[in-house]
Amino acid sequence: MSQSASSPGPSPRPPGLLTEVKHAVTPRAALLVAGVIALQLLFIASYVGALHHPKPSDVSFGVAAPTAQAAEQTVARLEKLPGKPLDARTVAGEAQARKQIMNREIDGALVVDPRSGTDTLLVASGGGKALSTALETLTRQVEGSEQRTARTVDVAAASAQDFNGLSSFYLVVGWCVGGYLCASILAISTGARPANPKRAVIRLGAMALVSAVGGLGGAIIIGPVLGALPGSVAALWGLGTLVTFAVGAATLALQGVFGIVGIGLAILLIVIAGNPSAGGAFPLPMLPPFWEAIGPALPPGAGTWVARSIAYFQGNAVTGPLLVLSAWAVVGTAVTLLAAGLRKGGVKKSGGGAGAVAAEESAARPS
Repeated sequence: MSQSASSPGPSPRPPGLLTEVKHAVTPRAALLVAGVIALQLLFIASYVGALHHPKPSDVSFGVAAPTAQAAEQTVARLEKLPGKPLDARTVAGEAQARKQIMNREIDGALVVDPRSGTDTLLVASGGGKALSTALETLTRQVEGSEQRTARTVDVAAASAQDFNGLSSFYLVVGWCVGGYLCASILAISTGARPANPKRAVIRLGAMALVSAVGGLGGAIIIGPVLGALPGSVAALWGLGTLVTFAVGAATLALQGVFGIVGIGLAILLIVIAGNPSAGGAFPLPMLPPFWEAIGPALPPGAGTWVARSIAYFQGNAVTGPLLVLSAWAVVGTAVTLLAAGLRKGGVKKSGGGAGAVAAEESAARPS
């Protein structure tokens, strides 16, 4: 009996390597990987570029002396220092110098006493230990060239538990991380772009709740638990809520407009551009011009400034940074809702209805 009818045919050839690569790495995945590489290189360039060679430049610095002539002579001498590290101006006495430091109008001051060989340098290490140390070094050089000395008085001293004044910076970084991670999770779990304004509102509401909880938790940990940062727990709670929500709302807005790529854009703005320019490790006057310029406009920089003001400067000079954070929160909320509204309108116009919305959401989810 013939067996030809039951014999198996030739085995199919296994797919080649190129075919396997095409299936394993889709064009969309390749683009996302290329974006990750770009973010990686930008991270290195931003952090190293901002922090590899800190030096003071145009630091706001007051000079007080018994006579206007003596003060102006000292200012002229300081303005001639190589590299222009100080932006010196006269102030009307030591009391006024202390007041301007506490108001964060100047970063330090020299009180000249012509009757003795010792002057007084006023600094504020609560605004950043690196800057106060740099001012001490500069003053020592200037005073030494005149055969004089200077004693240092820390007007707003950083807490002994706040090494180099970094606690406020890391507190704000933690709040920012919570903001963009929470927003990213809310988006990835059900599709990066919200299908309708109602769902966008729900996401924003969840973000607000997380912000309040995270803000309170951070304020309690940094203050009563660790004792790392003085200042009002309530004020820090409010700041933490605003920082976290501002970053979260901005991330939701970017995702609403750009889809999953918006997460990468949020990291670019907050982590890559915002953290090294925040004035944490090195205060703003010690950063290169680009990072010094963008820092106050980004949430990490605005948040760090306010946290230090709450802790060491009696809550002074916070209006501008709080407005910056509020703008991020308001604009992020508005764009999130607008993007959801336009998306819903586009679906209705195409006649897809709820089924089309569900299909689009399913397509937006990562495989």
